[in-house]
Amino acid sequence: MEYDILIENGYVLDGTGNPWFRADVGIVGDTIEAIGRLRGSGANRRIDARGLIVAPGFIDIHSHSDFTILLDPGVESKIRQGVTTEVVGNCGTSAAPMNEEVRAYRERYMRGDLGEDFEFNWRTMGEYLDLIDEKGASFNVVALVGHGTVRQNVMGFEDRPPTEAELEEMKRLVAEAMEDGAWGMSTGLIYPPSCYAETDEIVELAKVVARYGGIYATHIRGEGRTLLEAVREAIEIGERAGIPVEISHFKASGRENWRKTKDSLKLVEEARRRGVDVTFDQYPYTASSTGLAAFLPHWVHEGGLDRLLERLKDPETRRKIKEEGATITRDWSSVMVVLAPKHPQYEGKRITEIAELEGKEPMDTVFDLLLAEEAQVRIVAFGMCEEDVRRVMRSPYMMVGSDGRAVAPRGVLGRGKPHPRYYGTFPRVLGHYVREGVLTLQEAMRKMTSLPAQRLGLRDRGLLREGFKADITIFDPDSVRDEATFTDPHRFPSGIPYVIVNGVLVIDGGEHTGALPGKALRKSR
Repeated sequence: MEYDILIENGYVLDGTGNPWFRADVGIVGDTIEAIGRLRGSGANRRIDARGLIVAPGFIDIHSHSDFTILLDPGVESKIRQGVTTEVVGNCGTSAAPMNEEVRAYRERYMRGDLGEDFEFNWRTMGEYLDLIDEKGASFNVVALVGHGTVRQNVMGFEDRPPTEAELEEMKRLVAEAMEDGAWGMSTGLIYPPSCYAETDEIVELAKVVARYGGIYATHIRGEGRTLLEAVREAIEIGERAGIPVEISHFKASGRENWRKTKDSLKLVEEARRRGVDVTFDQYPYTASSTGLAAFLPHWVHEGGLDRLLERLKDPETRRKIKEEGATITRDWSSVMVVLAPKHPQYEGKRITEIAELEGKEPMDTVFDLLLAEEAQVRIVAFGMCEEDVRRVMRSPYMMVGSDGRAVAPRGVLGRGKPHPRYYGTFPRVLGHYVREGVLTLQEAMRKMTSLPAQRLGLRDRGLLREGFKADITIFDPDSVRDEATFTDPHRFPSGIPYVIVNGVLVIDGGEHTGALPGKALRKSR
Protein backbone atom coordinates (compact mmCIF):
# COMPACT_ATOMS: atom_id res chain seq x y z
CA MET A 1 0.00 0.00 0.00
CA GLU A 2 1.22 3.48 -0.87
CA TYR A 3 0.26 6.20 1.61
CA ASP A 4 0.40 9.95 1.17
CA ILE A 5 1.53 10.29 4.79
CA LEU A 6 2.68 7.47 7.06
CA ILE A 7 3.03 8.20 10.78
CA GLU A 8 5.28 5.55 12.29
CA ASN A 9 6.22 4.30 15.77
CA GLY A 10 3.84 6.56 17.70
CA TYR A 11 1.75 6.05 20.82
CA VAL A 12 -1.81 6.23 19.50
CA LEU A 13 -4.46 7.79 21.75
CA ASP A 14 -7.62 7.31 19.74
CA GLY A 15 -9.81 9.84 21.58
CA THR A 16 -12.18 7.37 23.24
CA GLY A 17 -10.57 7.67 26.66
CA ASN A 18 -8.82 4.33 26.25
CA PRO A 19 -5.08 3.98 27.00
CA TRP A 20 -2.54 4.45 24.22
CA PHE A 21 -1.38 1.64 21.98
CA ARG A 22 1.59 1.35 19.60
CA ALA A 23 0.63 1.64 15.94
CA ASP A 24 1.34 3.31 12.63
CA VAL A 25 -1.22 5.53 10.93
CA GLY A 26 -1.53 5.65 7.14
CA ILE A 27 -3.26 8.54 5.37
CA VAL A 28 -4.55 8.63 1.80
CA GLY A 29 -6.01 11.92 0.61
CA ASP A 30 -8.02 13.44 3.44
CA THR A 31 -8.80 10.13 5.11
CA ILE A 32 -7.21 7.76 7.63
CA GLU A 33 -6.73 4.65 5.52
CA ALA A 34 -5.14 2.28 8.05
CA ILE A 35 -4.08 2.01 11.69
CA GLY A 36 -1.83 -0.85 12.72
CA ARG A 37 1.56 -2.40 11.87
CA LEU A 38 2.26 -0.81 8.51
CA ARG A 39 5.99 -1.44 8.19
CA GLY A 40 7.14 -2.03 4.66
CA SER A 41 4.46 0.18 3.21
CA GLY A 42 5.35 2.93 0.77
CA ALA A 43 4.71 6.57 1.55
CA ASN A 44 5.24 9.96 -0.05
CA ARG A 45 6.01 11.37 3.40
CA ARG A 46 7.03 9.55 6.57
CA ILE A 47 6.82 11.00 10.06
CA ASP A 48 8.77 9.28 12.80
CA ALA A 49 6.58 9.70 15.88
CA ARG A 50 8.83 7.69 18.18
CA GLY A 51 8.16 8.86 21.77
CA LEU A 52 5.27 11.06 20.64
CA ILE A 53 1.50 10.87 21.11
CA VAL A 54 -0.56 10.56 17.93
CA ALA A 55 -4.05 11.88 18.67
CA PRO A 56 -7.14 13.14 16.88
CA GLY A 57 -6.95 16.84 16.08
CA PHE A 58 -8.30 18.94 18.94
CA ILE A 59 -11.79 20.44 18.62
CA ASP A 60 -12.18 23.88 20.21
CA ILE A 61 -15.84 23.72 21.23
CA HIS A 62 -15.98 27.40 22.23
CA SER A 63 -14.17 30.07 20.25
CA HIS A 64 -14.64 33.55 18.82
CA SER A 65 -12.66 33.42 15.56
CA ASP A 66 -15.70 34.34 13.43
CA PHE A 67 -14.05 37.39 11.88
CA THR A 68 -10.33 36.84 12.44
CA ILE A 69 -10.40 33.66 10.35
CA LEU A 70 -11.29 35.83 7.35
CA LEU A 71 -8.56 38.32 8.21
CA ASP A 72 -5.81 35.71 8.77
CA PRO A 73 -6.75 32.20 7.53
CA GLY A 74 -3.48 30.79 8.92
CA VAL A 75 -5.04 30.94 12.44
CA GLU A 76 -1.61 30.43 13.99
CA SER A 77 -2.46 30.88 17.67
CA LYS A 78 -4.90 27.97 17.41
CA ILE A 79 -3.41 25.58 14.85
CA ARG A 80 -0.11 25.59 16.76
CA GLN A 81 -2.07 24.36 19.81
CA GLY A 82 -3.19 21.34 17.80
CA VAL A 83 -6.69 22.67 17.10
CA THR A 84 -7.98 21.29 13.79
CA THR A 85 -11.67 22.22 14.15
CA GLU A 86 -13.08 25.32 15.80
CA VAL A 87 -16.64 26.20 16.81
CA VAL A 88 -17.50 29.85 16.18
CA GLY A 89 -20.64 31.89 16.81
CA ASN A 90 -20.58 31.59 20.58
CA CYS A 91 -21.94 33.82 23.36
CA GLY A 92 -24.84 35.00 21.20
CA THR A 93 -22.71 36.66 18.52
CA SER A 94 -22.20 35.20 15.06
CA ALA A 95 -20.96 36.55 11.74
CA ALA A 96 -24.38 35.94 10.17
CA PRO A 97 -27.11 36.88 9.58
CA MET A 98 -26.14 40.46 8.79
CA ASN A 99 -28.59 43.00 7.40
CA GLU A 100 -27.61 46.55 6.42
CA GLU A 101 -28.15 47.94 9.93
CA VAL A 102 -25.93 45.29 11.50
CA ARG A 103 -23.34 45.80 8.76
CA ALA A 104 -23.24 49.55 9.46
CA TYR A 105 -22.90 48.89 13.19
CA ARG A 106 -19.95 46.58 12.58
CA GLU A 107 -18.34 48.98 10.13
CA ARG A 108 -18.25 51.58 12.89
CA TYR A 109 -17.44 49.54 15.97
CA MET A 110 -15.26 46.63 14.82
CA ARG A 111 -12.55 48.42 12.87
CA GLY A 112 -10.27 48.55 15.92
CA ASP A 113 -10.19 44.76 16.02
CA LEU A 114 -10.04 44.03 12.29
CA GLY A 115 -8.37 46.96 10.54
CA GLU A 116 -9.53 49.35 7.85
CA ASP A 117 -9.29 46.92 4.94
CA PHE A 118 -11.61 44.24 6.35
CA GLU A 119 -14.77 43.76 4.28
CA PHE A 120 -18.15 42.79 5.71
CA ASN A 121 -19.29 41.32 2.39
CA TRP A 122 -21.83 38.62 3.26
CA ARG A 123 -25.41 38.50 4.50
CA THR A 124 -26.45 34.95 5.30
CA MET A 125 -24.81 32.05 7.10
CA GLY A 126 -24.48 30.29 3.75
CA GLU A 127 -22.60 33.22 2.23
CA TYR A 128 -20.33 33.43 5.27
CA LEU A 129 -19.45 29.72 5.11
CA ASP A 130 -18.87 30.00 1.35
CA LEU A 131 -16.47 32.88 2.00
CA ILE A 132 -14.45 30.75 4.42
CA ASP A 133 -14.15 28.04 1.77
CA GLU A 134 -13.20 30.63 -0.85
CA LYS A 135 -10.43 32.17 1.28
CA GLY A 136 -9.29 28.87 2.81
CA ALA A 137 -8.32 28.22 6.40
CA SER A 138 -5.78 26.19 8.33
CA PHE A 139 -8.50 24.53 10.41
CA ASN A 140 -12.11 23.44 9.93
CA VAL A 141 -14.95 25.70 11.02
CA VAL A 142 -18.22 24.75 12.71
CA ALA A 143 -20.64 27.69 13.01
CA LEU A 144 -23.41 28.41 15.48
CA VAL A 145 -25.97 31.14 14.88
CA GLY A 146 -25.97 33.78 17.62
CA HIS A 147 -29.25 34.69 19.27
CA GLY A 148 -27.98 38.22 19.98
CA THR A 149 -27.08 38.69 16.31
CA VAL A 150 -30.49 37.42 15.20
CA ARG A 151 -32.22 39.75 17.68
CA GLN A 152 -30.10 42.70 16.54
CA ASN A 153 -31.15 42.04 12.93
CA VAL A 154 -34.81 42.15 13.90
CA MET A 155 -35.08 44.43 16.95
CA GLY A 156 -31.79 46.29 17.24
CA PHE A 157 -30.88 46.81 20.90
CA GLU A 158 -34.40 47.33 22.24
CA ASP A 159 -35.05 46.14 25.79
CA ARG A 160 -38.51 44.60 25.40
CA PRO A 161 -40.16 41.33 24.38
CA PRO A 162 -40.60 40.81 20.63
CA THR A 163 -43.94 41.22 18.94
CA GLU A 164 -45.43 38.11 17.40
CA ALA A 165 -44.23 39.24 13.98
CA GLU A 166 -40.71 39.92 15.29
CA LEU A 167 -40.53 36.51 16.94
CA GLU A 168 -41.59 34.87 13.69
CA GLU A 169 -38.89 36.78 11.82
CA MET A 170 -36.28 35.64 14.34
CA LYS A 171 -37.47 32.06 13.91
CA ARG A 172 -37.13 32.46 10.15
CA LEU A 173 -33.57 33.74 10.43
CA VAL A 174 -32.61 30.89 12.78
CA ALA A 175 -34.16 28.33 10.44
CA GLU A 176 -32.36 29.90 7.46
CA ALA A 177 -29.01 29.64 9.28
CA MET A 178 -29.69 26.01 10.17
CA GLU A 179 -30.66 25.26 6.55
CA ASP A 180 -27.36 26.85 5.49
CA GLY A 181 -25.38 24.47 7.72
CA ALA A 182 -25.22 25.94 11.23
CA TRP A 183 -24.88 23.39 14.04
CA GLY A 184 -26.92 25.15 16.68
CA MET A 185 -27.72 28.45 18.37
CA SER A 186 -25.85 30.31 21.09
CA THR A 187 -26.91 32.94 23.61
CA GLY A 188 -24.90 35.52 25.52
CA LEU A 189 -27.29 36.33 28.34
CA ILE A 190 -25.10 38.97 29.98
CA TYR A 191 -24.56 40.82 26.69
CA PRO A 192 -26.97 43.11 24.86
CA PRO A 193 -29.19 42.39 23.07
CA SER A 194 -29.32 38.72 24.18
CA CYS A 195 -29.73 39.81 27.79
CA TYR A 196 -33.03 41.52 26.96
CA ALA A 197 -34.67 38.21 26.00
CA GLU A 198 -36.91 36.37 28.43
CA THR A 199 -36.74 32.61 28.82
CA ASP A 200 -39.84 31.99 26.69
CA GLU A 201 -38.30 33.78 23.69
CA ILE A 202 -35.18 31.63 23.86
CA VAL A 203 -37.23 28.45 24.22
CA GLU A 204 -39.21 29.24 21.06
CA LEU A 205 -36.02 29.82 19.03
CA ALA A 206 -34.34 26.75 20.53
CA LYS A 207 -37.31 24.66 19.37
CA VAL A 208 -36.49 25.70 15.80
CA VAL A 209 -32.88 24.58 16.27
CA ALA A 210 -34.05 21.29 17.80
CA ARG A 211 -36.00 20.46 14.63
CA TYR A 212 -32.69 20.47 12.77
CA GLY A 213 -30.87 18.36 15.35
CA GLY A 214 -28.76 21.27 16.58
CA ILE A 215 -27.50 22.21 20.03
CA TYR A 216 -28.11 25.15 22.37
CA ALA A 217 -24.84 26.72 23.63
CA THR A 218 -25.22 29.36 26.30
CA HIS A 219 -23.22 31.98 28.11
CA ILE A 220 -25.66 31.87 31.00
CA ARG A 221 -27.35 34.84 32.69
CA GLY A 222 -24.61 35.38 35.26
CA GLU A 223 -21.65 33.35 36.51
CA GLY A 224 -21.35 34.89 39.96
CA ARG A 225 -24.11 35.91 42.33
CA THR A 226 -26.83 34.51 40.03
CA LEU A 227 -24.89 31.39 38.98
CA LEU A 228 -27.30 28.74 40.23
CA GLU A 229 -30.41 30.49 38.91
CA ALA A 230 -28.68 30.90 35.55
CA VAL A 231 -27.75 27.22 35.35
CA ARG A 232 -31.35 26.32 36.20
CA GLU A 233 -32.56 28.54 33.35
CA ALA A 234 -30.20 26.85 30.87
CA ILE A 235 -31.50 23.46 31.96
CA GLU A 236 -35.12 24.64 31.72
CA ILE A 237 -34.55 25.86 28.15
CA GLY A 238 -33.11 22.48 27.18
CA GLU A 239 -35.94 20.61 28.86
CA ARG A 240 -38.74 22.69 27.36
CA ALA A 241 -37.24 22.90 23.86
CA GLY A 242 -36.06 19.27 23.76
CA ILE A 243 -32.52 20.29 22.80
CA PRO A 244 -29.01 19.38 24.04
CA VAL A 245 -27.50 22.15 26.19
CA GLU A 246 -23.86 23.20 26.25
CA ILE A 247 -23.10 25.63 29.09
CA SER A 248 -20.20 27.84 28.09
CA HIS A 249 -17.03 28.37 30.17
CA PHE A 250 -18.47 26.75 33.31
CA LYS A 251 -17.16 28.60 36.37
CA ALA A 252 -17.91 30.67 39.47
CA SER A 253 -16.72 34.28 39.30
CA GLY A 254 -16.04 36.60 42.24
CA ARG A 255 -14.47 35.64 45.55
CA GLU A 256 -17.85 35.61 47.31
CA ASN A 257 -19.00 32.93 44.83
CA TRP A 258 -16.01 30.62 45.00
CA ARG A 259 -16.84 26.94 45.45
CA LYS A 260 -20.38 27.38 44.14
CA THR A 261 -19.33 24.93 41.42
CA LYS A 262 -20.12 22.17 43.92
CA ASP A 263 -23.78 23.14 43.63
CA SER A 264 -23.78 24.04 39.93
CA LEU A 265 -22.28 20.65 39.08
CA LYS A 266 -25.00 18.99 41.14
CA LEU A 267 -27.63 20.79 39.08
CA VAL A 268 -26.11 19.36 35.88
CA GLU A 269 -25.97 15.86 37.34
CA GLU A 270 -29.59 16.05 38.56
CA ALA A 271 -30.74 17.26 35.15
CA ARG A 272 -28.96 14.42 33.39
CA ARG A 273 -30.51 11.89 35.75
CA ARG A 274 -33.97 13.01 34.66
CA GLY A 275 -33.03 12.92 30.98
CA VAL A 276 -31.92 16.47 30.12
CA ASP A 277 -28.81 16.38 27.92
CA VAL A 278 -26.53 18.97 29.56
CA THR A 279 -22.76 19.30 29.22
CA PHE A 280 -20.32 22.20 29.49
CA ASP A 281 -16.92 23.52 28.45
CA GLN A 282 -14.10 25.20 30.33
CA TYR A 283 -10.85 27.08 29.76
CA PRO A 284 -8.01 26.18 32.17
CA TYR A 285 -7.38 29.58 33.80
CA THR A 286 -8.61 31.50 36.83
CA ALA A 287 -9.07 34.73 34.85
CA SER A 288 -11.79 35.61 32.35
CA SER A 289 -11.83 38.14 29.52
CA THR A 290 -14.51 40.32 27.97
CA GLY A 291 -15.27 43.91 27.02
CA LEU A 292 -15.03 46.53 29.74
CA ALA A 293 -18.52 47.75 28.81
CA ALA A 294 -19.96 44.40 29.94
CA PHE A 295 -19.58 45.62 33.55
CA LEU A 296 -22.17 48.34 33.02
CA PRO A 297 -25.84 47.68 33.87
CA HIS A 298 -27.94 46.30 31.02
CA TRP A 299 -30.10 49.42 30.78
CA VAL A 300 -27.05 51.48 29.86
CA HIS A 301 -26.67 49.40 26.67
CA GLU A 302 -30.30 49.77 25.55
CA GLY A 303 -30.40 51.25 22.05
CA GLY A 304 -26.84 50.24 21.16
CA LEU A 305 -23.38 51.71 21.57
CA ASP A 306 -24.33 55.17 20.32
CA ARG A 307 -26.84 55.50 23.15
CA LEU A 308 -24.39 54.00 25.65
CA LEU A 309 -21.77 56.61 24.80
CA GLU A 310 -24.33 59.40 25.08
CA ARG A 311 -25.33 58.17 28.52
CA LEU A 312 -21.72 58.05 29.72
CA LYS A 313 -21.37 61.75 28.88
CA ASP A 314 -24.27 62.65 31.18
CA PRO A 315 -23.27 63.39 34.82
CA GLU A 316 -26.65 62.32 36.17
CA THR A 317 -26.49 58.98 34.37
CA ARG A 318 -22.96 58.40 35.65
CA ARG A 319 -24.18 59.07 39.18
CA LYS A 320 -27.02 56.59 38.71
CA ILE A 321 -24.63 53.90 37.44
CA LYS A 322 -22.40 54.41 40.48
CA GLU A 323 -25.37 54.00 42.79
CA GLU A 324 -26.20 50.62 41.28
CA GLY A 325 -23.42 49.06 43.32
CA ALA A 326 -25.08 45.64 43.45
CA THR A 327 -24.84 45.42 39.66
CA ILE A 328 -21.32 46.60 38.97
CA THR A 329 -19.36 46.83 42.22
CA ARG A 330 -16.17 44.82 41.89
CA ASP A 331 -12.56 44.85 42.87
CA TRP A 332 -11.16 47.07 40.12
CA SER A 333 -7.65 46.04 41.11
CA SER A 334 -8.49 42.62 39.62
CA VAL A 335 -9.44 44.08 36.21
CA MET A 336 -6.59 44.56 33.71
CA VAL A 337 -6.93 46.43 30.42
CA VAL A 338 -5.56 44.28 27.59
CA LEU A 339 -6.66 46.21 24.49
CA ALA A 340 -7.24 49.97 24.21
CA PRO A 341 -6.05 51.00 20.72
CA LYS A 342 -5.98 54.73 21.49
CA HIS A 343 -4.31 54.20 24.88
CA PRO A 344 -1.72 51.45 24.39
CA GLN A 345 0.16 52.76 27.43
CA TYR A 346 -2.68 51.38 29.60
CA GLU A 347 -2.52 47.85 28.21
CA GLY A 348 -1.34 45.52 30.95
CA LYS A 349 -2.40 47.92 33.72
CA ARG A 350 -5.19 47.43 36.28
CA ILE A 351 -8.10 49.87 36.43
CA THR A 352 -6.90 51.04 39.85
CA GLU A 353 -3.43 51.79 38.44
CA ILE A 354 -4.92 53.82 35.57
CA ALA A 355 -7.19 55.65 38.02
CA GLU A 356 -4.18 56.58 40.15
CA LEU A 357 -2.26 57.81 37.10
CA GLU A 358 -5.22 59.97 36.04
CA GLY A 359 -6.13 61.12 39.54
CA LYS A 360 -9.70 59.81 39.26
CA GLU A 361 -12.03 57.39 40.98
CA PRO A 362 -12.01 53.92 39.33
CA MET A 363 -15.58 54.23 38.03
CA ASP A 364 -14.87 57.60 36.42
CA THR A 365 -11.77 56.05 34.88
CA VAL A 366 -13.95 53.29 33.42
CA PHE A 367 -16.48 55.77 32.04
CA ASP A 368 -13.84 58.04 30.50
CA LEU A 369 -11.84 55.19 28.96
CA LEU A 370 -14.97 53.71 27.38
CA LEU A 371 -15.85 57.12 25.94
CA ALA A 372 -12.36 57.73 24.57
CA GLU A 373 -12.24 54.25 22.97
CA GLU A 374 -15.89 54.23 21.76
CA ALA A 375 -16.49 51.34 24.17
CA GLN A 376 -13.92 49.11 22.42
CA VAL A 377 -11.84 48.18 25.48
CA ARG A 378 -11.02 44.57 26.28
CA ILE A 379 -10.06 43.43 29.77
CA VAL A 380 -8.92 40.40 31.73
CA ALA A 381 -10.57 39.87 35.12
CA PHE A 382 -8.90 37.75 37.78
CA GLY A 383 -11.98 36.39 39.52
CA MET A 384 -11.92 32.59 39.90
CA CYS A 385 -10.22 30.12 42.20
CA GLU A 386 -8.04 27.16 41.29
CA GLU A 387 -10.10 24.75 43.37
CA ASP A 388 -13.16 25.43 41.20
CA VAL A 389 -11.15 25.09 37.98
CA ARG A 390 -9.91 21.66 39.01
CA ARG A 391 -13.31 20.50 40.25
CA VAL A 392 -15.00 21.43 36.97
CA MET A 393 -12.16 19.96 34.92
CA ARG A 394 -12.55 16.54 36.52
CA SER A 395 -16.24 16.25 35.64
CA PRO A 396 -16.98 13.67 32.92
CA TYR A 397 -19.30 16.23 31.29
CA MET A 398 -16.59 18.84 30.74
CA MET A 399 -14.83 19.51 27.45
CA VAL A 400 -12.03 21.96 26.67
CA GLY A 401 -12.78 25.28 24.98
CA SER A 402 -10.52 28.30 24.63
CA ASP A 403 -13.13 31.09 24.57
CA GLY A 404 -10.52 32.89 22.48
CA ARG A 405 -10.02 34.12 18.94
CA ALA A 406 -7.39 32.96 16.49
CA VAL A 407 -4.74 35.68 16.48
CA ALA A 408 -1.06 36.03 15.61
CA PRO A 409 1.91 37.99 17.02
CA ARG A 410 1.91 40.54 14.19
CA GLY A 411 -0.24 43.12 12.46
CA VAL A 412 -3.68 44.07 13.70
CA LEU A 413 -4.10 40.64 15.35
CA GLY A 414 -0.93 41.22 17.36
CA ARG A 415 -2.32 44.27 19.15
CA GLY A 416 -2.70 44.41 22.91
CA LYS A 417 -2.17 41.72 25.51
CA PRO A 418 -4.94 39.17 24.95
CA HIS A 419 -5.78 36.47 27.44
CA PRO A 420 -3.13 33.72 27.19
CA ARG A 421 -5.92 31.21 26.44
CA TYR A 422 -5.76 32.49 22.84
CA TYR A 423 -2.37 30.76 22.52
CA GLY A 424 -2.21 28.26 25.35
CA THR A 425 -5.49 26.54 26.27
CA PHE A 426 -4.90 23.03 24.99
CA PRO A 427 -1.17 22.71 25.75
CA ARG A 428 -1.88 24.12 29.23
CA VAL A 429 -4.27 21.26 29.95
CA LEU A 430 -1.69 18.76 28.68
CA GLY A 431 1.41 20.35 30.13
CA HIS A 432 0.05 21.53 33.47
CA TYR A 433 -3.08 19.70 34.54
CA VAL A 434 -2.23 16.29 33.06
CA ARG A 435 1.32 16.33 34.39
CA GLU A 436 0.03 17.42 37.82
CA GLY A 437 -2.41 14.51 37.84
CA VAL A 438 -5.69 16.42 37.67
CA LEU A 439 -6.57 14.47 34.51
CA THR A 440 -5.11 11.38 32.92
CA LEU A 441 -3.74 11.87 29.44
CA GLN A 442 -6.39 9.67 27.88
CA GLU A 443 -9.20 11.53 29.66
CA ALA A 444 -7.79 14.89 28.52
CA MET A 445 -7.79 13.56 24.95
CA ARG A 446 -11.45 12.53 25.24
CA LYS A 447 -12.39 16.02 26.46
CA MET A 448 -10.55 17.62 23.51
CA THR A 449 -11.65 15.27 20.72
CA SER A 450 -14.42 12.68 20.83
CA LEU A 451 -16.59 14.41 23.44
CA PRO A 452 -16.93 17.70 21.52
CA ALA A 453 -17.36 15.74 18.28
CA GLN A 454 -20.19 13.77 19.87
CA ARG A 455 -21.75 16.92 21.31
CA LEU A 456 -21.80 18.60 17.89
CA GLY A 457 -22.74 15.52 15.88
CA LEU A 458 -19.49 15.34 13.88
CA ARG A 459 -19.58 11.77 12.59
CA ASP A 460 -16.16 11.53 10.92
CA ARG A 461 -13.87 13.50 13.24
CA GLY A 462 -12.79 13.38 16.87
CA LEU A 463 -11.47 9.82 16.81
CA LEU A 464 -8.56 8.04 15.17
CA ARG A 465 -10.50 5.50 13.14
CA GLU A 466 -10.03 4.03 9.70
CA GLY A 467 -12.36 5.91 7.36
CA PHE A 468 -12.38 9.08 9.52
CA LYS A 469 -10.99 12.37 8.24
CA ALA A 470 -7.27 12.76 8.80
CA ASP A 471 -7.28 15.55 11.40
CA ILE A 472 -4.33 14.58 13.61
CA THR A 473 -2.22 16.27 16.28
CA ILE A 474 1.16 14.81 17.25
CA PHE A 475 2.74 16.03 20.48
CA ASP A 476 5.43 15.22 23.02
CA PRO A 477 3.73 14.36 26.33
CA ASP A 478 6.85 15.28 28.28
CA SER A 479 7.56 18.69 26.75
CA VAL A 480 4.18 20.02 25.60
CA ARG A 481 3.36 23.22 27.47
CA ASP A 482 1.82 26.67 27.11
CA GLU A 483 4.26 29.57 26.86
CA ALA A 484 1.80 32.49 26.81
CA THR A 485 1.46 34.56 29.96
CA PHE A 486 -0.78 37.45 30.97
CA THR A 487 2.08 39.91 30.58
CA ASP A 488 3.58 38.29 27.46
CA PRO A 489 0.72 36.48 25.72
CA HIS A 490 1.78 36.43 22.06
CA ARG A 491 3.86 33.26 22.44
CA PHE A 492 3.28 29.93 20.71
CA PRO A 493 3.27 26.71 22.77
CA SER A 494 6.00 24.09 22.84
CA GLY A 495 5.97 20.36 22.16
CA ILE A 496 3.51 20.11 19.23
CA PRO A 497 5.66 19.40 16.16
CA TYR A 498 2.99 18.15 13.72
CA VAL A 499 -0.61 19.04 12.98
CA ILE A 500 -2.49 17.53 10.05
CA VAL A 501 -5.84 18.87 8.76
CA ASN A 502 -7.81 16.90 6.17
CA GLY A 503 -4.68 14.92 5.34
CA VAL A 504 -2.44 17.98 4.82
CA LEU A 505 0.48 18.94 7.06
CA VAL A 506 -0.14 22.44 8.42
CA ILE A 507 2.43 22.32 11.23
CA ASP A 508 5.53 20.42 10.10
CA GLY A 509 8.51 20.19 12.45
CA GLY A 510 6.98 22.97 14.54
CA GLU A 511 6.64 25.40 11.61
CA HIS A 512 3.52 26.58 9.80
CA THR A 513 3.59 25.36 6.18
CA GLY A 514 1.15 28.00 4.95
CA ALA A 515 -1.32 25.30 3.95
CA LEU A 516 -5.05 26.14 4.16
CA PRO A 517 -6.80 22.75 3.93
CA GLY A 518 -9.57 23.51 6.42
CA LYS A 519 -13.22 23.59 5.42
CA ALA A 520 -16.44 25.15 6.59
CA LEU A 521 -18.24 22.07 7.90
CA ARG A 522 -21.98 22.24 7.25
CA LYS A 523 -24.53 20.32 9.28
CA SER A 524 -26.87 18.21 7.19
CA ARG A 525 -30.40 17.42 8.34
